[in-house]
Amino acid sequence: MSEVILTLNSGSSSLKFAVFESGTSKNTASITGKITEIGRAPQFSARGSDGDMLGKGELSNLNATASHEDIIALLLTWLPQYLGNHRLIAIGHRVVHGGSFFSKPTLVTNEVLEKLETLIPLAPLHQPHNLAAIRAVTKWHSDVPQIACFDTAFHRTQDRLASLFALPRSLSNEGIVRYGFHGLSYEYIASALPQHIGAAAEGRVIVAHLGNGASMCAMSNRKSVATSMGFTALDGLMMGQRCGSLDPGVVLYLMQSKGMSTDQIEDLLYRQSGLLGVSGISNDMQVLQDSNDPHAREAIDLYCFRAANVLAGLVTAIGGLDALVFTAGIGENSAPVRKLICDRLVWMGVHLDDEANDIGAIKISSDQSSVSVLTLPTDEESVVAKACRGLVASNPINSQK
Repeated sequence: MSEVILTLNSGSSSLKFAVFESGTSKNTASITGKITEIGRAPQFSARGSDGDMLGKGELSNLNATASHEDIIALLLTWLPQYLGNHRLIAIGHRVVHGGSFFSKPTLVTNEVLEKLETLIPLAPLHQPHNLAAIRAVTKWHSDVPQIACFDTAFHRTQDRLASLFALPRSLSNEGIVRYGFHGLSYEYIASALPQHIGAAAEGRVIVAHLGNGASMCAMSNRKSVATSMGFTALDGLMMGQRCGSLDPGVVLYLMQSKGMSTDQIEDLLYRQSGLLGVSGISNDMQVLQDSNDPHAREAIDLYCFRAANVLAGLVTAIGGLDALVFTAGIGENSAPVRKLICDRLVWMGVHLDDEANDIGAIKISSDQSSVSVLTLPTDEESVVAKACRGLVASNPINSQK
């Protein structure tokens, strides 16, 4: 009987999953799927490795009242019919914040869960749902080891200066430092770079993970040197609904002069700002690109202006730029956004091949560009699966309890 690993990426309104064979170096999922619109009108879809549809909207009792726990229970009931003679030996989870506790994939125990719960205020949009998925699996598959893989872990290679805020040392010592996020995505891109740019992959690279959540990472030798996100996932780039970098005086003003509560401010900064707040229309980049509303155009322009500024600042951490990589939903799919950002970087030697950019080719820089510019799809699930293989191999199956 062969063995498989299930990966889960649980968000506030979605759940992505994938199945990987365990006893192989091939890191391609045999099944991929997602459940979207959780809490509203859940939609289910899944495909095999050949691209054939395995299911679409067929989970029973999939309705607006279904919780994450309900949906995971349904998924774990649905999955065996497609596993055949394969035995599930581990379930890996993307967990956004590992804080100062965890710097590598970790076998989940009650003690680990308790530590991760203390980090919920630092990632309120993600951490609760990541942990809810772990608890749901425990209820339905308590015999299967669960492994947490952290978005913050990739950035632990950074120099101390890159992690510090200019706050009293006592607060830094308590853990109020820059952690960085999207590490699983960056880890995948770092692993894929050599096959596209050869030895230049070890040079000075910036990866722009642009999605509803967005950040950038400056790498040298394919390791994180600096990143745009900090203590929480609010910092840095303008995002779909998050503000990005903000004068902290604005928060004080909202509290003192506008009488806003901390809950109201949290909602404003995490859910009402970014592309949605500036446009007043949507947090979806494609919707804004299709709109004739001048506010939509202003939101896009601000998004790209801020991105170019942050990118230029990160260059100082690695002393130049050899390659720029766009990834994630917007980075992979929006040619206009890539162009607007790169047009502000011509002074740095960045020149696009407009035709290659328009069709979303892998290499989108022109021959005259001194910086290689790439568009690469990310694959966080394969990073989680690889980590699970390694951890399961070094820990006997029955030692998880």
